[in-house]
Amino acid sequence: MKRVIIVHGFKGRPESNWKSWLKNELEDKGFVASNPEMPNTDHPDADGWVHKLAETIATPDTETYLVGHSLGCITILRYLENLQDGQKIGGCVFVAGFGEKFKKYSGGHDSFFDHDLDWHKIKEHCDNFTAIHSDDDPNVEIDQLKLFKDNLDAKVTRTTGMGHFGSPDGIYEAPIIRDELLTITSPDQF
Repeated sequence: MKRVIIVHGFKGRPESNWKSWLKNELEDKGFVASNPEMPNTDHPDADGWVHKLAETIATPDTETYLVGHSLGCITILRYLENLQDGQKIGGCVFVAGFGEKFKKYSGGHDSFFDHDLDWHKIKEHCDNFTAIHSDDDPNVEIDQLKLFKDNLDAKVTRTTGMGHFGSPDGIYEAPIIRDELLTITSPDQF
């Protein structure tokens, strides 16, 4: 059975903005979906977040799909970077994500950047990546899409009017995220 784990971002909660909506949408389509609460969300630590994600996933396989929002994206990247040889997941959707410090980076997440990502190793553990970004995101620059495309051969989807895909932006439903995920999980249906 296909399962999806949704990873919220900095100061996020499982029920914030579109995450509960997406979980319900996926469950209605027969997925097992979860959106765990990451530890210490106001003062996140990479090891704690990656550990929580690994604990939630337990045994990764090609029926496992990950959706990350903002800081949740680099959490997923760090998780993939640490998988054992031969372990693979089905796909990832990154929403308003980043894989390196960016121009507007204001600190507070330094543990996520203690070393450069090993993009090659990340790609060994997943073949399907999609990155979604709104060109009016006030927090993360649009050039992070290029980073995902260049390093992961990710499909990139650029939209407008979604801001940082958060509650302050009024984003409580996000069909674009659902549809991009369904394209990865059920490519024959699209």
